[in-house]
Amino acid sequence: MFNVAVVLGAGNGTRMGIDKSKMLIDIGGKPVIQRSVEAFLDLPQVDEIIVVCRECDVEAFSDILESEKVSFVIGGDTRQESVKNAVEMIDECDYIIIHDGARPLVTQKAIINTYDKAVACGAAATGVQVKDTIKVVDDKLLITDTPDRSSLISIQTPQIFNFNLYKKAIAQAEKEGRDYTDDCQLVENIGQKVYAVLGEYDNIKITTKEDILHAESIAVSYTHLTLPTT
Repeated sequence: MFNVAVVLGAGNGTRMGIDKSKMLIDIGGKPVIQRSVEAFLDLPQVDEIIVVCRECDVEAFSDILESEKVSFVIGGDTRQESVKNAVEMIDECDYIIIHDGARPLVTQKAIINTYDKAVACGAAATGVQVKDTIKVVDDKLLITDTPDRSSLISIQTPQIFNFNLYKKAIAQAEKEGRDYTDDCQLVENIGQKVYAVLGEYDNIKITTKEDILHAESIAVSYTHLTLPTT
């Protein structure tokens, strides 16, 4: 079996008010992108890693990620386009493992558990149960519904799919003129069932300056992010 991890790192630091890629922000002594990629590097389930990045970041990323297992591709205008650019670099593959580079605290336990479920079912994504009560509102912020919290999952990454299935989903989305921000939704569009795998609340996404502080506090509590698989 041959599997490819696609790590999305083409985002910028605009929302943080910084003039460099947020992937290069230091978290506990390592850049965000390095932490994200290293979680996959020595896993036997991952044969190749494609890092999607901006053209202006290729040199900096290459200096950080020197493994022969890692290659780079330039991102597109949207998430879906970015993943497609990576897909077009893959000749043959059994499972594609898609991960947000901005989630540097993912553990190997979460990756392996999600991978095992995807192999069994065709498609799976890690996530956590929602802690807060969620409200549905209209355009005037009037509350219109309160979903049952026990049925809600906050989806994270990795999201893992049978590769042929994923290619079929991309082709269908393009045919319909759709552009999805979530890979699960992309494959759901062709009728594929996607299973959630309970993961870890520490698998946060770096989006704001507050997230950096939170990630730092988590990182210093880990001696290494390759946690036990049991």
